[in-house]
Amino acid sequence: MKQFLSFVKKEFYHIFRDHRTMFILLGMPVVQIIIFGFALTNEVKNSRIAVLDMAKDEASASLINELEASRYFEIEKYLLSYQEVEAEFKTGRIHMAVILPQNFSSDLLHLNTAQVQLIADASDPNMANTLTNYASAIIMDYLERITDGRKLPYTIKTEYRMLYNPQMKGAYNFVPGVMAMVLMLVCTMMTAITIVREKETGTMEVLLVSPVQPLKIVVAKAVPYMLLSMVNIATILLLSVFVLDVPINGSLLLLVLESILFTLTSLAFGLFISSVTNSQQTAMFISLTGMFLPTIMLSGFMFPIENMPGILQYISNVVPAKWYYIIVRSVMIKGTGLATVWKETLILFGMLLFLLFMSIKTFKIRLA
Repeated sequence: MKQFLSFVKKEFYHIFRDHRTMFILLGMPVVQIIIFGFALTNEVKNSRIAVLDMAKDEASASLINELEASRYFEIEKYLLSYQEVEAEFKTGRIHMAVILPQNFSSDLLHLNTAQVQLIADASDPNMANTLTNYASAIIMDYLERITDGRKLPYTIKTEYRMLYNPQMKGAYNFVPGVMAMVLMLVCTMMTAITIVREKETGTMEVLLVSPVQPLKIVVAKAVPYMLLSMVNIATILLLSVFVLDVPINGSLLLLVLESILFTLTSLAFGLFISSVTNSQQTAMFISLTGMFLPTIMLSGFMFPIENMPGILQYISNVVPAKWYYIIVRSVMIKGTGLATVWKETLILFGMLLFLLFMSIKTFKIRLA
């Protein structure tokens, strides 16, 4: 045991002496959680719009003020004619135009109905759909307020309720995904590279002829990354709660235990890569293409899996990050317990056992 701890201590020295590795291990998680939490979000705020108010009355001015007062829209320009709309879109300065007809106020007062035209730039269909939905909600809220609750003939009222994330914050979606990405980066890629580096420099031969068993040597090199991953988990959770205002609604203990399980699975995959490769470039390439990119593309936190072709949906089932993302989202955001995520937990545990078996099976105690 003393020899094993000495190898672990040696590996910590290697990590702490390499400042670039330290930045990747401890600095990148902070950078990623801040970027994904604030910059990369599916929320749309302060979108530039143009307004063509042909009515120029009290009702149209009130509605325009409602749009401008929201955090979603910023009026870039007031148009004077309908012909200016397309020209303004071509400049790329606006994402949506709001057209209020000349008889807006009179139609609203006498006919109990009025038309508002929303023209959006659908070169980005997701943004166009989101902006029109935002504007429609503001218009309906304005209409309900000015009618003073009176029930108009054949009026259908739709009530929306957003569970778990009523403010529709993008951080609620990205934090679980960033946790999976960070743990995959630290555990899989760094573990694979550090062991293969020993092969390239020739020091692995020295380690293998030492009194310590070869399997213990490999495990000793993985232990520091396991401990550093726990630091990263704590950092991400603290930033999520105190910086991004993402609550932990479920059991913190369950969330930590599930994170440890995913970390062990990622470490096992890194050990498997190191056992079948002999160069750092190859290990990095396999780590990126085999796990890191699938984590981004096929885990479900960037793109909905349900919208993918059937073949990609089947392939996503072999990506550990998909199941971990479901677990974190269920425990952290929805506040559910083990009774809800037991299936995903068993799948991750099965992947861990399979990767450990493959790592031991393919590990070579002789390099020549």
